[in-house]
This record gives sequence, C-alpha cells and structure tokens, in this order.
Amino acid sequence: MFRLDNKIAVVTGGGSGIGRAIAITFAKQGAAVNILELNISSAADVVKEINAAGGKAFAHACNVSLQNEVIEVFDQIGPVDVLINNAGIANIGKVETTSEADFDKVMQVNVKGVYNCIYAAIPQLRKSNGGSIINMASIAAHVGLPDRFAYSTAKGAVMAMTLSVAKDYIGEHIRCNSISPARVHTPFVDGFLKNNYPGQEVEMFEKLSKTQPIGRMAQPEEVAALALYLCSDEAAFITGCDYPIDGGFIKLNN
Repeated sequence: MFRLDNKIAVVTGGGSGIGRAIAITFAKQGAAVNILELNISSAADVVKEINAAGGKAFAHACNVSLQNEVIEVFDQIGPVDVLINNAGIANIGKVETTSEADFDKVMQVNVKGVYNCIYAAIPQLRKSNGGSIINMASIAAHVGLPDRFAYSTAKGAVMAMTLSVAKDYIGEHIRCNSISPARVHTPFVDGFLKNNYPGQEVEMFEKLSKTQPIGRMAQPEEVAALALYLCSDEAAFITGCDYPIDGGFIKLNN
C-alpha cells in the first residue's frame, strides 16, 4: 500500500525540514522526486542521499516566487503526477509591527509561490491524466496565533486556493488537498531558538513543545507519512480537504 512506483513528484523546498522528509519518503516508495530549491546545495545533498539509497531524485535551482523560473523548471521536468507545495518562509509580528516589505515578501513566497507552481504544474498533470497536489497550510489558518499576522494571512490564502483548485479540476482527475501542521521539529526551529533565545534553547524548546496538547512537536517524517497517503492511489476519493496534524492543538487547546 501507499506505493508511488512510476510516479513523478515535485517537492518545493525539499532541501530541509518537512520538504526533505517528504522527498525521502516518496523516493523510498518508488517515486522519482524533483526537488525545487532556492538553496541548490541543500537540494543536492538530499538528492545524493536518495540516490545513494537506491532511489531516484533530481535537484533544480528555482525561486518559486518568479513565475518564469517555475515554468521553465516544470517544462524541463515534463509530465508529473504529484506536486508538493512546501516552500515557505516565516514572519513574526502583528499587523502594526509588520512592515510592507516583510508582508510583500511573505506573500511572494507563501502565496504567489504556491500559485506559480500550481499554474505550471496543471499542464504537466494533464499529460499524466491527473494526479495529486498537496499545499502546505498551517494551524495558523485555523486559529489565532500571536504575532503571526502575515504568516497566518498567507496560510489562509493557501487553504482557499486548495478548495478552488480542487473544485476547478476535479473533472480532470487532479486532486488538491492541504496539510496544516502545528509545530514541527525542523532545523528552522533550532535556528530560531538559537537566534532569539541564546542560552535558553532547551527551556524554550520544552515550552514550545508543550503548546501541543500531545506534549511534543511533530517530526517531519510524520508529516511526510500523511502527504504520502494523500498522494497515493489509496486516497483517490479525497480532494478539497485540509488535514491538521497538530497533536490536538486546534481542538484540544482550551
């Protein structure tokens, strides 16, 4: 079950964190994985790891906020079966402490980047007679989080895009769903703690972990497992849905 043999997958932001875990998991399950990354060296490292394990993967330098670059890469890849819109950036601040430049940057990557990749992927998915798109949303699209104005706005847009695409392309066998993680233990989290709480990393990590009712952060591989299911043939009846993976954050935080 949950095999992706002979499937061509595209994973944006696949050089680290959740994207890396998805790329490795999909390759283990038989997919040929194309990693789109702004940081091409990190993508190359993941490709090397996948190929060394007997999988098949390719790295592509790409800024997802630039449509011409995205279209060019998808034209090079050709027909695809799976698109994982994972690339994104974070931002801290409420509306009055979010500069116009920061707001625009978040929208360019987290919203326009998703649009650009879907725009370029649809013709290639048609060539494969359909497929699956997964957009990485967030619990920030469901609940109010402090100091996450621009990020929450962007993730809300991603959820809305997911529904729109699912509706528009259901007749062409193109499914579109989203995943909404709570905190996931990635190198980004470690870097954030190091930069913002030097000397207090352990204490702050524990504090952030306990904001999930389950008592810990998710592991990237757990998000990857959910993405694998949603892109597999076993999930062929699922489209237009968002899947929180949040350790009970949305429903159990009272």
